[in-house]
Amino acid sequence: MDNIKLPEHPIFDTVAAAAEEAGVDAYVIGGFVRDLALKRPSKDIDVVCVGNGIELAELVSHKLPHRPKVSVFKHFGTAMLRSGEWEVEFVGARKESYREHTRKPDVETGTLEDDLKRRDFTINALGISLNKENYGQLIDRFEGIKDMKRKIIRTPLEPGITFSDDPLRMMRAIRFASQLNFDIAPETFDAIIDNKERIKIVSQERITDELNKIILSPQPSYGFKLLFASGLLQLIFPKMAELQGVETIKGNSHKDNFYHTLQVLDNVAEVSDDLWLRWSAIMHDIAKPDTKRYHEKVGWTFHGHEERGARMVPRLFKELKLPLNEHMKFVQKLVRLHLRPIALVKDTVTDSALRRLLFEAGDDIDALMKLCRADITSKNDTKVKRYLQNFDKVEKRLIEVEESDKLRNFQPVITGEIIMETFDLKPSKTVGELKEALTEAILEGTVKNEFGEAFAFLLKKGEEMGLRQVNSPNN
Repeated sequence: MDNIKLPEHPIFDTVAAAAEEAGVDAYVIGGFVRDLALKRPSKDIDVVCVGNGIELAELVSHKLPHRPKVSVFKHFGTAMLRSGEWEVEFVGARKESYREHTRKPDVETGTLEDDLKRRDFTINALGISLNKENYGQLIDRFEGIKDMKRKIIRTPLEPGITFSDDPLRMMRAIRFASQLNFDIAPETFDAIIDNKERIKIVSQERITDELNKIILSPQPSYGFKLLFASGLLQLIFPKMAELQGVETIKGNSHKDNFYHTLQVLDNVAEVSDDLWLRWSAIMHDIAKPDTKRYHEKVGWTFHGHEERGARMVPRLFKELKLPLNEHMKFVQKLVRLHLRPIALVKDTVTDSALRRLLFEAGDDIDALMKLCRADITSKNDTKVKRYLQNFDKVEKRLIEVEESDKLRNFQPVITGEIIMETFDLKPSKTVGELKEALTEAILEGTVKNEFGEAFAFLLKKGEEMGLRQVNSPNN
């Protein structure tokens, strides 16, 4: 870790030559150096120069083959170009000062020392020189390498100032701890607790961006435990924080749904990198606090939490500034259906129940089954093993029914248009009722999804409703 070397790539020599020509000192700095030390792949290079970063970027572009386009962000004083698969951002060294009600700093030209001081954590305050006299030398003013070896997240300056100045850094501290499986230094974590209310000045989009990175960590529960212990979760996602706690009445206790949810999330993370499947794990029991009841005979119940939770998903996505598109609908569907396969495990499984599940889950059946397997948590290993073995049987039956009935995303062979033409109806409640009756009959297995049999059922059902066939549609 001490012997960090720049990769063999011409971009570094090109930047060094351009910096010498411009008469400025330049350094590779920040996350790229951190990832080199940790042997993590990275193609995003940050170059800091003691001078004008935009001018240096233009000069580097002129020296590269194909002269890549330089994107300039004047407001931030930065410029960016691409060289093959590498993305290089240039900025002049600067120092920052903050005002109380904003995390946007007042920026002025500074030294390399100033620039390193403004970095969020010691592991990100590392540099490698691109200057002729000490090319490739590591610059580590705040013992970032030592902190990496100790697996510690620590701020270069007094942590209270760091987090008060830019409260998003509190989320970033927890995100890095979660991604890297590092501890947060005690004084740094205490400063997060002391400054947690400052998170309110940060935009929801930035908070959710960090939250998503925590969710995509190898073991996301660690990040959420830190968020909860710091008090940040109660501010940024109170509905999830409400899951925590155990209530006992007459010796009967329910499980802690917060820690259960984190176990389900970790279980999902072991089998899938899909962000939205992981969000489904987070949301699957989100309505349990709202549906919790105690009954003398049966103890604690959470009846209807899956339906209530599904109805909550759009509002929670909106509040968290998550996309209100097919991803939200996917999460909503999995929350609504997450108890269904578990119910099949308990009962004698009928083809009808399997057909209904395939029909409602559609192409998301595999994701649903992953969530349901993850949802089987118990301290009793024998019980978990038995449930998972029953799940194997359910999945086998699902495959058999799907192969014979082709019900994934199925549509009845008799469409609404055929119903209207047959009985000379306009779009109406009656058409919907006929279509629903036909769908039910197919799912129950009393009618095959073939035109002749389905049309005969339609005529019979229409007759029961007082309708008369007017036309014979072309099938």
